[in-house]
Amino acid sequence: MQSESKLLIETFIDSLWLEKNLSQNTLDSYKNDLNKFRSFVEKNEKSVLRADHLLILSYLSHLLDKGFSSKTISRNISSLKGFYKYLISTNQISSNPTTNIDAPKAGFFLPTTLTVEEAQKILDAPDETRHIELRDKAMLYTLYATGMRISELVGLGIHNVDLTRGSVQVMGKGGKERLIPLTDQAVEMIKLYLSDSRDKLSKGKDQTNIFVSTHGKQITRHSFWHRIKIYIERVEIKKDVHPHTLRHAFATHMLNNGADLRSVQLLLGHSDLATTQIYTHVAQDEVQSMHKKHHPRG
Repeated sequence: MQSESKLLIETFIDSLWLEKNLSQNTLDSYKNDLNKFRSFVEKNEKSVLRADHLLILSYLSHLLDKGFSSKTISRNISSLKGFYKYLISTNQISSNPTTNIDAPKAGFFLPTTLTVEEAQKILDAPDETRHIELRDKAMLYTLYATGMRISELVGLGIHNVDLTRGSVQVMGKGGKERLIPLTDQAVEMIKLYLSDSRDKLSKGKDQTNIFVSTHGKQITRHSFWHRIKIYIERVEIKKDVHPHTLRHAFATHMLNNGADLRSVQLLLGHSDLATTQIYTHVAQDEVQSMHKKHHPRG
């Protein structure tokens, strides 16, 4: 049985064929773009009818982080705008979530990020006295310390982490390897997890992966994202946080504290410096907001 979102996309594509006589290639592009968006929305446990402005921006950030070009992202925005205009015209929704979202100009849309205080709240949310939450805390500290992708985090082997030197070896996209320093706090949290919780979770089954599930296997990306959502709700952060938000926070906070763009690019594993430049906009935005809040004439 098709989902409601999938049926809506099918009817929209049919309407394009009937009313605009578009080529099959163009129709296929619309369909592919919208089905990718539908998958993202459904992973966030929503439907396309309930997608809001923030979720659309999160999706575009997700595409940016995946390394898609400005041209591809512009096409996706066009597909989404056409789709939501259709939903408005057929009275399926009352407000258009794509309003004020335009094609990117060297990184127009800004990824959802966190303040330093919000990031710290999430890091502190797990209860260290529970084995699974101690594991989660070690993972969160590692994620925020390195800016790696969740897929890279869950794939870490024990041999990839050097707690003596305080570094982690990450295998990124295209088999590209990078070495990222760990913070002292992340090192201590991983050590605590390894000494107190890992063996109890792995039950002797997994000798390879550093972070394991309650079944003694490698934790999946999807499972860990569900764990993160528990802590976001626990500390009552209302932002539209998604799997890459801590990665975005890492990049933004590094730049705010004086890191140069090239260094952040290397740490994130971006092949193109232009992809990393998006975070300079976020960092500038945060600085302006802070200036306005704290300056006596703000």
